[in-house]
Amino acid sequence: MSKARELARSTYDVEYLVIAGGGGGTYGGGGAGGYRCSVSGENSGGGHLAEQSLTLVSGKSYLANVGAGGAAGYTGNSSSFGSIVSAGGGGGLISNSRTANSGGSGAGTQYVANAAGAAGIGFAGQGFAGGVGADGVSAFTSGGGGGGAGGIGSSTSGVSGGGGGIGVSSSINGTSTTRAGGGGGATNNNSGVASSGGAGGGGFGGARTAGGNGTANTGGGGGGGDGSAGSGGSGIVIIRYAGSQRGTGGTVTSSGGYTIHTFTSSGTFTA
Repeated sequence: MSKARELARSTYDVEYLVIAGGGGGTYGGGGAGGYRCSVSGENSGGGHLAEQSLTLVSGKSYLANVGAGGAAGYTGNSSSFGSIVSAGGGGGLISNSRTANSGGSGAGTQYVANAAGAAGIGFAGQGFAGGVGADGVSAFTSGGGGGGAGGIGSSTSGVSGGGGGIGVSSSINGTSTTRAGGGGGATNNNSGVASSGGAGGGGFGGARTAGGNGTANTGGGGGGGDGSAGSGGSGIVIIRYAGSQRGTGGTVTSSGGYTIHTFTSSGTFTA
């Protein structure tokens, strides 16, 4: 057998979806975890097209690392599969600054010390920036929404919190599912309109109420709160390849002629 034929038999290509943990909210919403996807015809985060598939070596082990969501005010943890790394979503404000944290998607910010803070920026190919908070009438303030994998977090006029940025849809496991939305921003206005999080992102907290948590295994950002804020949702790693099962690891399913391995917590995939 030729060396070329040996190599072809010992490697195969996989498509992946790697989403990091979402950032925790503060007054602004937390950013969604970084979103990287190689499924043909779909998108990665930040408006980018799908990436190239990965070539794996049969019998070799690869770590599927699933990042936890960040607690309120903290950036989420990265997720990875092999050489593919998605950055945790931005969370909260940088200490002693009006700037929110950047990440896979950036966190929304609030109106601080009579000035609008700078929202966090999303990383290229992973997510979008957060929205900017504002000072409203009669001392009401509000926070911007966290950035999502599919869109910028909404800025606000000061009466209501900004909505979280939208997520991105993938059918890698055979079912179209939207994940990695940003968290909604908070307001201290009792009559303010509720600001929802993007897909998986926590909703805002109204006056003296808590923000919602990002949904587990979506990478959603935590909702901002006029009190306690929400934490980010954990990430997920999904890989698939054409044909019958060749590798082991994660929860194994099949759909549309593909074998799918889903990791909702960290583990090892053996090709």
